[in-house]
Amino acid sequence: MIAKGSVQIRQLTKQFQFQSLCISVLRSVNLEIEPGQKIAILGKSGSGKSTLLHLLAGLDVPTSGQLIVNGADLGQMNAFQLAGYRSREVAIVFQAFHLVSHRTALENVMLPMMFAKVPRRERYQLANHWLDVVGLNQRKSHRPSQLSGGERQRVAIARAMVNRPALLLADEPSGNLDSQTGSAVMEIILQQVHEHKMTMILVTHDKELAKQSADQMVYLEDGILIPSP
Repeated sequence: MIAKGSVQIRQLTKQFQFQSLCISVLRSVNLEIEPGQKIAILGKSGSGKSTLLHLLAGLDVPTSGQLIVNGADLGQMNAFQLAGYRSREVAIVFQAFHLVSHRTALENVMLPMMFAKVPRRERYQLANHWLDVVGLNQRKSHRPSQLSGGERQRVAIARAMVNRPALLLADEPSGNLDSQTGSAVMEIILQQVHEHKMTMILVTHDKELAKQSADQMVYLEDGILIPSP
């Protein structure tokens, strides 16, 4: 039986074609992550970090190689299977929050459960619970424009956690926040990862944050993965 949260990346390549120009963003990337492990991927802007995270989230497909999560090869999944994977097994916290502007905090947190076909009563109870966990139950009827940056990121964290995914992908989750607010947001993420024994892949350019948050650091440089010295 494959343990939830295991990740194997094998000879992963991603290329983008612009007219006659072929750009290699990821080049033969290999990485194995054990269930419950916390990995930080560091690198400069344009090194391929976010592209790798989007591939792991099932939001894009590799040019070649394999992405195996929980024993299943994402490259072999059809659109329906990938949608199920995104709704139940993986969650991503973006730097830019990506909340639905016309929905309240509560409705934003309920969205992943709608796609996972969780009954309405249970959706409502779980969304309230997770907003309470991140300290925002009193703000549940507010829309994103009525929330601060830190509050919006906490809504995004609640939304990511609500389906109890085995794998959490965090793409510069504190990048748009001041240092104090960013530290509080990372504390919430790490507490939930620990409590629910989740695997976490954190993308960041902040080496100190990586050291504090992860069991292991790796580096992406021009699309090539370099182990931490």
